[in-house]
Amino acid sequence: MSISTATLHKNLKDIFGYDHFRGDQEEIINNLLKGNDSMVIMPTGGGKSMCYQLPALISDGCAIIVSPLIALMKNQVDVLRGYYKNDSIAHVLNSSLTKTQTATVKNDISNGITKLLYVAPESLVKSENIAFFKTTKISFYAIDEAHCISEWGHDFRPEYRKLKNIIDSIYSAPIIALTATATPKVRQDIMKNLQISSGKLFLDSFNRSNLFYEIKPKKDVAKQIIQYIQTRKGESGVIYCLSRKKVEEIAEILQINGINALPYHAGLDPKKRVENQEAFLMDDCAVIVATIAFGMGIDKPDIRYVIHHDIPKSLEGYYQETGRAGRDGGKGDLITFYDYKDIEKLEKFLQGKPVAEQEVGRLLIMETIAFSETSICRRKYLLYYFGEEFDESKCDKMCDNCRDPKIQIEGKLFIQKLLTAIKGSKERFKPKEISKILVGESNSLIKQNINQLEEVFGSGSEKPSAFWHSIIRQAYVKKLITKEIESYGILKLTNDGEKFISKPYSLLITEDHDYEQNKTTAISSQKGTAADELMFSILKDTRKKLAKEINLPPAIIFTEPSLVDMANQYPITIEELSKIQGVGIGKANKYGKKFIQIIHQYVQENEIERPEEITVRSVANKSSNKIYIIQSLDKKLTIADIASGKGLSTDELLTEMEEIVEGGTRLNLSHVIFEMIDEDERQDIHNFFSETEGFSFDEARVEFDEDIFNDNEIRLLRIDFISQVAN
Repeated sequence: MSISTATLHKNLKDIFGYDHFRGDQEEIINNLLKGNDSMVIMPTGGGKSMCYQLPALISDGCAIIVSPLIALMKNQVDVLRGYYKNDSIAHVLNSSLTKTQTATVKNDISNGITKLLYVAPESLVKSENIAFFKTTKISFYAIDEAHCISEWGHDFRPEYRKLKNIIDSIYSAPIIALTATATPKVRQDIMKNLQISSGKLFLDSFNRSNLFYEIKPKKDVAKQIIQYIQTRKGESGVIYCLSRKKVEEIAEILQINGINALPYHAGLDPKKRVENQEAFLMDDCAVIVATIAFGMGIDKPDIRYVIHHDIPKSLEGYYQETGRAGRDGGKGDLITFYDYKDIEKLEKFLQGKPVAEQEVGRLLIMETIAFSETSICRRKYLLYYFGEEFDESKCDKMCDNCRDPKIQIEGKLFIQKLLTAIKGSKERFKPKEISKILVGESNSLIKQNINQLEEVFGSGSEKPSAFWHSIIRQAYVKKLITKEIESYGILKLTNDGEKFISKPYSLLITEDHDYEQNKTTAISSQKGTAADELMFSILKDTRKKLAKEINLPPAIIFTEPSLVDMANQYPITIEELSKIQGVGIGKANKYGKKFIQIIHQYVQENEIERPEEITVRSVANKSSNKIYIIQSLDKKLTIADIASGKGLSTDELLTEMEEIVEGGTRLNLSHVIFEMIDEDERQDIHNFFSETEGFSFDEARVEFDEDIFNDNEIRLLRIDFISQVAN
């Protein structure tokens, strides 16, 4: 089908109300109308849907739009119906429909009323649907979110790889594949699988100049998120979490702290999920807390910020999720909270999967780590990952690394050592092994090849492993090395890398962020010294007097780090005191009255401005383990039985029990304790803990012979003491 430029522009104006096409839209549409296959890579918010919606509306027959999510389908169908009086112009065909609704959809298609049919791949493969489509005039097939086809993509779905065979069995028509995120390898995989390698590739820039990228160390993340959202009142935002449980938890914490937030994940009742999505789209809800199930194709242009509570599984996923901010061209802020412990959780998710899938997953995770920890321009690093060159001077301080650049150092010698190590190890190792080889560390793979690594093993021992990871990332962006994706990230030298070894030249480098160090420093400063030493001294005296009155060690009332936190935060209510580290509501109620009176008086007399930092109201502890432990002890179950009942080790169980009693809750341990000692001995041990300065495990370990009590038994005795005497 051929159509004049004037007619095409008239249709654009008459149907959608736009005066001009964006980017390559017009060329893509013309290519499709001519009956040609296409591969379209266009960033989120770039106008991908127009590339198949307009040609479908002006072509003969019905276009089949393959889409992975019901929410995506519904949103786009609602938008299209808004342009027409006839709601049958676009339909959805998926598992959410009743038999009657399905019959209506097929009848509308047969009558030529429906121009676009959104269908899930699972519905497309059903034999009754295939038989129906064979009787239908199909204008073309649009494969949306086409990255789902590729095993190298971030959201691989096996059913997507069957699409070409299904299409061939129905009716031959042009194919247009579209995605916002595809590395060169993924693009190649999509086109090969759909057999459109001879089709035209339309590759838009991945750069979203209106988005600000920032990575923050993850510490007291709920408070960080609440404080941030309270500075963005009246604006829409999305918070992504990895698990459904975390989505529910964060949404509830936001709600009880006065923020209009709703959860969204695949485990919600479908009706509730749709309601929450609609509330967000209609501005009845300011914040949606979601898993990655939310957002694919959601057309809300005024999302002003996207927060990642957890580090994403891949850079493709990160790019797509962050791309939902600022689709109206206004500034969008992208904040990701990073903690290496989250990486360990991601790696655990891979356990039990096929080996090849695990290797791909680990490679994607490593790229996410690299992006998070790098100190070079984040926009440059991200765009390079997608195969696009970018001059960091054009970032315009729209990432945290360009806004607050780190000091650069001469890197010629370090780059040379790295490249020599890669070459000397015969280009057979991944980044993790290369960094180990440089510092002189070993693992099983390195040991197997140690005889061939003598010249380079330990050649970079003057720097830690994390430093060499930084050098690897920078050498990668500078195109001195490449990562072989088919061999799951093995490092190889490029031609430029080979030239550098023989003729090195000056190169400036920066050392990566050390978020673990940042975290440690923040915690140690909080625990180390009080900002107000006089307040701290007064609180310490108060604790000492109270301890003498009730004949308990001072540390069992409030620990020293708790006093430090009080001297920094100045809590003046029981609720505020309960939020102080190591206190909890139980201790706050039991010992806190005198402390908050003294703090309140001190604040007034010295005209102290208390920290504006909010006190986050926490959700009541609903830990199933806590309830289970309390109930199991009340039933007089043994420690071994309680641990096995929840799949916990004894150490893990005791740790949870310590947290419970230190939070002010009593545990019924008599039946456990009297298996070890009699009533008189129990009192003697309580007396011992009462007389020791910190009623600590270490002091008890010295006091009691190992033949009498092992480590776990001493921990139990200490837990019993805190529970019975302090609580």
